[in-house]
Amino acid sequence: MSLLLAAAAGFKTPYFDYHALAPELVLTGVICLVLVVDLVVDETRKYLVTQLAGVGLLASLIPILTLAAKGGFPRSMFGGAYVVDHFALLLKGLFIVSGYIVLLMSSNYIEEGDYHEGEFSFLLLSSLLGMVVMSSSRDLIGIFVALELLSIPAYLLAGWRKRDLRSNEASLKYYLLGVLTSGVMLYGMSLIYGVTGSTLLRAIRPVISGGGGEQPIVAVGIFFVVVAFAFKVSAVPFHFWAPDTYEGAPTPVTAFLSVASKTAGFVALMELIYIGFLGRDDVWAPMFWVLAALTMTVGNLIALRQTNIVRLLAYSSIAQAGYILVPFAVAGSNGRALQSAQTATIVYLMIYAAMNLGAFGVVIAVARKTRSGEISSYGGLGEYAPGLAWTMTGFLFALAGIPPLGGWFAKFYVFRAALDAGGGWAVALAVVAGLNSVIALFYYANIAREMWMSPVPDGDTTPVIVPPALTAAMAISLAVVVAIGVYPQAFARLGDLASLVR
Repeated sequence: MSLLLAAAAGFKTPYFDYHALAPELVLTGVICLVLVVDLVVDETRKYLVTQLAGVGLLASLIPILTLAAKGGFPRSMFGGAYVVDHFALLLKGLFIVSGYIVLLMSSNYIEEGDYHEGEFSFLLLSSLLGMVVMSSSRDLIGIFVALELLSIPAYLLAGWRKRDLRSNEASLKYYLLGVLTSGVMLYGMSLIYGVTGSTLLRAIRPVISGGGGEQPIVAVGIFFVVVAFAFKVSAVPFHFWAPDTYEGAPTPVTAFLSVASKTAGFVALMELIYIGFLGRDDVWAPMFWVLAALTMTVGNLIALRQTNIVRLLAYSSIAQAGYILVPFAVAGSNGRALQSAQTATIVYLMIYAAMNLGAFGVVIAVARKTRSGEISSYGGLGEYAPGLAWTMTGFLFALAGIPPLGGWFAKFYVFRAALDAGGGWAVALAVVAGLNSVIALFYYANIAREMWMSPVPDGDTTPVIVPPALTAAMAISLAVVVAIGVYPQAFARLGDLASLVR
């Protein structure tokens, strides 16, 4: 009894900042509410579940806005393992808005009775909760738990078309390789913990930067962690799951995986590299250089040969990951390059989300009429659906980095980060990125040529009927892409404000 009383006397109640945790709490409440409503709502009114999920996501944005207005950052909990700051708030907002757009895209996406809106919304919200938690995690354990929380629902979503063998294959490949890389990541994290004696990134950094970081086992641990997250962001040569998974999954799920899931991987990499492993750039910088160069080049070259638009966008997504990896490769050169690299990554992730989600929205709209994912089926789209053709053209040229659309600004920041680093290797990587941007223009422009210059394959010029929710999703994405291209300073300010290291 005396031991129990002594333990109780020494027990310190964990500090909870409920305002800072409000986005997670609201999202958790919405998940529970979606489960209950799905049980009681009649089958003919399941659309109400999706609408409830959308309203819940918008509600979870409110505490993010109030936190941003109130300030007082950083807000730290659990001994520094969970931190709410400008970086976390910005990324949480990005994840929630991306999830909301995916819900809009999926609201009318029903295929042969395989699509269950309640279960879909539950899994999507659960994965988003993992991403929101990832934005504030500053601890190896927290990062791992958040990654699994966002990944496990994604494995199920990839195989959502239960009677489609390609969808089953997509889910199985994604699951098996995801489990393998989780093991690799855990092994690397265990090595880091064994040397530093802590899972807190702030506590790991001084040990890694000091004498303890000179041990070869530290380099091995960092290598395994980077490799694991290279899989999560589909970097070459760990990209082989992405094209089959993207093509086999339902198109809204593909959009979700290519944007939100990929962004979560980059968020984790930023936290690990810029907080925990910053002192060992001699280990991770060469890795990121090779990964960036390979990912850009391989992704773009294979995309040139694709005839299916979903597979083309899958390889485009791989190539875009290569551009986002460029700032990581040069961040360790000097203080100016470090700041530029962080801003470049954050800005690129925001713009990439709008560009890619919008492009997949058009793919869903066109497929409602053509029932095909072949690029040839886009022939004559400008004749019978000029609005969709103009919208798709905008997203394609934004992805290619053509001014005045937002994509040019994302690439500009990547090149600026490389030039701020200076040195031959950084300049060489900038040249590789520039050449790849030219290569990418060929396959993006080829889709535009097909839409505007080729005849309608089957001669059917019936207008495409686009549901209001899908129209709203494309409109939001296009508005963001145009706004960033016209007034980029505001988004650059967000990127600077959300930097992890100053």
